Amino acid sequence: MLVSLTVGKVDAGVAVLLTEDKRLIEFPSILLPPDIHSGSIVDINVARNQPAEHVAEQKFAALQADIYNTFGTDSPQAPVLRCRNATQTSVVLEWDPIELATAEIRSLSLYRNGSKAGNIPAGKMSTKISGLALDTEYTFHLVLRTSAGQYASERLTIKTHKMTDLHGITITPGVMPSQLKDSLAETVNRIGAKLIDGVRIDTTHFVCTEPRGQAWEKAVEMNVPVVVPDWLKGCEREGRIVGVRSYYLDADPSKRQIGPAAQQQQQQQQRPSVSSAAPARDSPRIEHTPPTPERPTADRSYPRANGARAAEDSEPPTPPPKPVNERVAEEAASQSDGQSMAGTTLAEKHGEDDDGADGDESDGETEQGTEDGVETEKMSKDSTDGNGSTEREPVAVADDDGNFDEVAL
Repeated sequence: MLVSLTVGKVDAGVAVLLTEDKRLIEFPSILLPPDIHSGSIVDINVARNQPAEHVAEQKFAALQADIYNTFGTDSPQAPVLRCRNATQTSVVLEWDPIELATAEIRSLSLYRNGSKAGNIPAGKMSTKISGLALDTEYTFHLVLRTSAGQYASERLTIKTHKMTDLHGITITPGVMPSQLKDSLAETVNRIGAKLIDGVRIDTTHFVCTEPRGQAWEKAVEMNVPVVVPDWLKGCEREGRIVGVRSYYLDADPSKRQIGPAAQQQQQQQQRPSVSSAAPARDSPRIEHTPPTPERPTADRSYPRANGARAAEDSEPPTPPPKPVNERVAEEAASQSDGQSMAGTTLAEKHGEDDDGADGDESDGETEQGTEDGVETEKMSKDSTDGNGSTEREPVAVADDDGNFDEVAL
């Protein structure tokens, strides 16, 4: 197509061309011939270049495909959260590597029970949450923020263990004898704990007998409790988690507290028969009093003599001796009353024969005979006092009662 245009004005960069119907067209002056000036008429041939157009379309389609394949097919993925280990007061969480595709990460945050717990440093694929309550459920999830958008993980519910649950213990052994290490492995299997080789984020305790080695240094750096093998034995013995303060390498073994189970076992070993032999003292009880042993009885052959001795024991002390003239008067009075005393003595003798015959029946009758002898002595004393005799005469009569040869008939 041929078009004739009139040059209206020529500038350094742009020339103004006029059509036949007086329309203005700005045209690059560099494309015009060099001798063109205002008023010149130029012919411009305009044609469509289809081959070039087709090539341009192909290039543009390829560019769009590259952009789509690079940024349209792959997108960031939500993190997959899982629990590696749980104890009484802590939880160890881990997740797969974050897939960002072509996006850029802005932040990775951990949420606990719906509230933000903190940001995870870049490159980390695990974290440990401490200071949790015993036997309590917690809900965790991750939120990934990128240049391509925000992605959240599935919510993970974890329940902390009880004090009697030992499955959360993860042991890393250190320097110790081989036999002790084998015994430690057996104990770990019995209580359901885990034994790992290296010190990791889920290591709960580092067990050794000597403070040396790279594993020990890493455990100290990660602030992992370093205890002796007796700590695990104590957990097995008590059936629960015990404190580690008295089981450190430099701790005094004598200050270790023994739980109720161990104390009861020691008491049973020290006194195996005390608990079965000693009855309970709290409830009322019935006690049987043993029978009272029989008292030794006096000689049945001489009941009167025994009664006389009892009378002597009950008599008051002997008064001091009287003057000679008073004793002579008393002897005269005694001779005048001798007949009455002899009769009394004879009656007492017959009473003694009767008491001797009845003494074989019971011990109570023997005691009754003794009381009769005492009463007889009192009667003799009264009769003697009535005749003006002294207090020493009943004692003499009681002494004569035991001697039957001197009785005057």
